[in-house]
Amino acid sequence: MRPGFHHRLINGPFGDPCLLVRPAYQKRLILFDAGQIGNLSARELSRVTDVFVTHTHIDHFIGFDLLLRAVLRRDSPLNIYGPQALLPCIHGKLKGYAWNLIAGYPTVIRVHCFDGKTVSLTLFSASHRFRKEPMGHETSDGILLDTGMFRVRAAKLTHSIPCLAYSLEEDLHINIDRDRLIRKGLRVGPWLNEFKRLYRRGDFSGTVDTGDGRLTLREIAEIAISSRGQKISYATDIAMTRGNRKKLIELIRGSDVFYGEACFLEEDRQRARERYHMTAGECGAIAREAGVTTLEVMHFSPRYLGRAELVVREAQSAFRDGVVS
Repeated sequence: MRPGFHHRLINGPFGDPCLLVRPAYQKRLILFDAGQIGNLSARELSRVTDVFVTHTHIDHFIGFDLLLRAVLRRDSPLNIYGPQALLPCIHGKLKGYAWNLIAGYPTVIRVHCFDGKTVSLTLFSASHRFRKEPMGHETSDGILLDTGMFRVRAAKLTHSIPCLAYSLEEDLHINIDRDRLIRKGLRVGPWLNEFKRLYRRGDFSGTVDTGDGRLTLREIAEIAISSRGQKISYATDIAMTRGNRKKLIELIRGSDVFYGEACFLEEDRQRARERYHMTAGECGAIAREAGVTTLEVMHFSPRYLGRAELVVREAQSAFRDGVVS
């Protein structure tokens, strides 16, 4: 089956952690963290719709200015999600520039801040010279985005400051059986997006315009091949406390792919504690306990330059065999 998400780290293991995700069949491009993002093309930067920031240390947020420049004059809004500290950081960055010539720009930045219990929304629009406009808040169980096709959930952890970890989960993965489609006398077209939307909702009495007439979902449901949705998780810069460990395992449980930090080796565990990071062995052990299918490690300390294979080996050994050095 075709994957629901196409995803890749945009930097090497020693670079700033940053994950790019493109959901299939949607006009979205998603970033998890926005540190050094210069490896993205201008076209990719201009298409980013959602950014999920773990925390605002420089290696996770310095790319905001580059992203802002790329989306200026864009009609569709830029949504940025993160902990409460994200709002004053974005406000401060926007106040650092003169905006006297942008009143006619359509640019809107929507900042969603999660404190573990509620999500607040603040707007910054070019038409108001990026003045801060609070829009209220609502309670949240951690779901920050729900498109009807996938959800992004956050868990509030700590890195000596609040730090969010994220999971991205497809509600239901749907592929189209082309042989059945042809036998029904139907053609591939944009109408299949509406078909999939109704199928996910279970609205079998709903109708869809196939281009050759309207049919109910029940009449053509057999063209769909459905399966459990894909799940990707992302977590970095996490103090290894008992509470963090429990919440992280709950968040990433059953992930097809887990992108996790492996900042230090077990031999440097004390350093990891001092810097509020996970070791490679701890990352692998957590992924194993959470029933993750594939572990991708990132965010290695520069002290291991030339020894990256040791970090990978330690993480994968803990993940596959439960062995932590």
